[in-house]
Amino acid sequence: MNKKLIFSGVQPTGEIHIGNYLGAISQFVDNQDNYESIYSIVDLHAITVWQDPKIIQSQIHHVLSVFIAAGLNYEKNIIFNQSSVPQHAELAWLLGCTARIGWLNRMTQFKDKAGKNRENASVGLYTYPVLMAADILLYKATHVPVGDDQKQHLELARDIAHKFNVDYEIDFFPLPEPVMNKNTRIMSLRDGTKKMSKSDTSSYSRILMTDNNDDIKTKIKKSKTDSMKMPSIDSALDERPEISNLLNIFSAASGESKEDVIKKFAEREISEFKSDLTDVLINLIEPMSSEIKRLIADKSFLNEVLKKGSDRAKSLSTVTISELHKLMGLKIL
Repeated sequence: MNKKLIFSGVQPTGEIHIGNYLGAISQFVDNQDNYESIYSIVDLHAITVWQDPKIIQSQIHHVLSVFIAAGLNYEKNIIFNQSSVPQHAELAWLLGCTARIGWLNRMTQFKDKAGKNRENASVGLYTYPVLMAADILLYKATHVPVGDDQKQHLELARDIAHKFNVDYEIDFFPLPEPVMNKNTRIMSLRDGTKKMSKSDTSSYSRILMTDNNDDIKTKIKKSKTDSMKMPSIDSALDERPEISNLLNIFSAASGESKEDVIKKFAEREISEFKSDLTDVLINLIEPMSSEIKRLIADKSFLNEVLKKGSDRAKSLSTVTISELHKLMGLKIL
């Protein structure tokens, strides 16, 4: 593979929403012409909290369908589900012996997800960042698409790679560089201060990539705003997080700059803006939604894509593990 190699993963938990698409998957599609790319449906990460074994396979199929419908080329790129390549778990153990407890204790995402009940959180949730590092380093990826909430995990992957290289006196792992997402983080339609989430109890907090036109219209209409008119300058958004979020969604979904969108709707009624935003989202989502539903119905095709992807991933990962066994003195001669 080329020296410029991207690795990224998406968890198969819940349905993919517009925040996942604009914040990550659309960036995958944009990057695929500039990098060799490996994209994993990270089901091992998903089970750090309990998942229903009866539906996780359908969730894997759902993520893959969104990937393909969004324009990710499954022949050019390697796309597979993480658990089908056991070298991910093996490398996570090897790197867990390099990582330090103090490093993991600083991970803010564990503190956020575990909350006050940290003693009851799974060990997997705590060591999640080591598995993430293994995902990246297994393929010696040079670049990783990240949002603000993943930068700390990428820094940990770099720290682990650096320490391993120093310990074994060899430049074995490259230090992966971030590819920052160009779109602003998409927030909840019900609370502009919280990230849009698959797990939010309100279905009106998010727009799914499989929503029909009526669903989109209703959710945008019911989205939280305020009683003022649309702003005319960006600085006026400091105390209006919900309007700022809707403007970010409009900008990312339409390809127009946020500044241009603000100018277009300056001093207009919010209802007018919401009407145009609904049209933009329908134009984006409707063709993808139809293709996602068609793909999900063809499970044999989806399984074939996953099988070919995992075979390609294994051919790369077994080389890395073999080299590591030799380097670390684990190989039996």
